[in-house]
Amino acid sequence: MLGARDHRDWPPEEGTAAGLQGFALDKTFLSSLKGILLEIELALTFIIFICFTASISAYMAAALLEFIITLAFLFLYATQYHQRFDRLNWPCLDFLRCVSAIIIFLVVSFAAVTSREGAAIAAFVFGIILVSVFAYDAFKIYQTEIVPRTTQGDQQ
Repeated sequence: MLGARDHRDWPPEEGTAAGLQGFALDKTFLSSLKGILLEIELALTFIIFICFTASISAYMAAALLEFIITLAFLFLYATQYHQRFDRLNWPCLDFLRCVSAIIIFLVVSFAAVTSREGAAIAAFVFGIILVSVFAYDAFKIYQTEIVPRTTQGDQQ
């Protein structure tokens, strides 16, 4: 009879090991320009969330939602898990994420500064910095990934 102890000595099945390799962290991505931009966006979004929680709780949902979306993109890119979803246009999704975050944080930051509270003013300052980071990220995505695809399509 085989006990539970005997099953532990067997080598793992191929499907188990292959499934876990998709979640291996790519440390070179985290130190690349795109990884650093996502990390900065994540940190600033969290700071803005904390500032809105301390002052105007009505605006904290926008910061929390963008924090979750940025965290999801960082996870998908850092683990190379986005390559499994090959039907999605990832540069376009990332570009739209940046553009929507720019619009949301511009509106929310200027709306929050009207309250004249200390934490709201801090959220405004960090929001403007975050908008510039998102704008730079959107520019780099457009420059490196969207424009070359359109020029390749014209040449064919």
